[in-house]
Amino acid sequence: MGEVTVLRLGHRPAHDRRISTHLCLTARAFGADRIVFPSVDSSLEATVDDIRERFGGGFSLEEDPEWRPLIREHEGPSIHLTMYGQRHTDALAEIDAGDGMLVIVGAEKVPADVYDLATHNVAVGNQPHSEIAALSTTLLDVLGPDELYAERADAEIVIEPSDRGKDVREVDRGG
Repeated sequence: MGEVTVLRLGHRPAHDRRISTHLCLTARAFGADRIVFPSVDSSLEATVDDIRERFGGGFSLEEDPEWRPLIREHEGPSIHLTMYGQRHTDALAEIDAGDGMLVIVGAEKVPADVYDLATHNVAVGNQPHSEIAALSTTLLDVLGPDELYAERADAEIVIEPSDRGKDVREVDRGG
């Protein structure tokens, strides 16, 4: 599988801070390699850095105000998550993400040209829900569940699955 990038269209620091943070956490946990925002504030950056430091992995948060070229130049499929797209299960059956994929998630009103720039406009259901639900469902269906329980390189702590209580293990780095 090639690189999986999530592109967040729009980020209003005061209004979207919590949702954008959860979008980053979800993208990372479900196997994306990086997330790109048109603008990144220090609070969002600090949260992602802290999670990456404690739980490991190479996930990156990047800023690129010129997102249109990112969509145009992406070599694999670009999947725009929207309520107005093709049925999720039908679309994903057609998508070969072997060379990587770009998943586009809106915030404010999505510019109309995104629907033409994306190779696929995909609807995860036809009922209102959050972009986080759409992203997690899409990444889970494309990448599978293994990423959710993977121990990431350079992790300081690992959460062990347990049906009772919290089982947190500190990783011995031999130093």
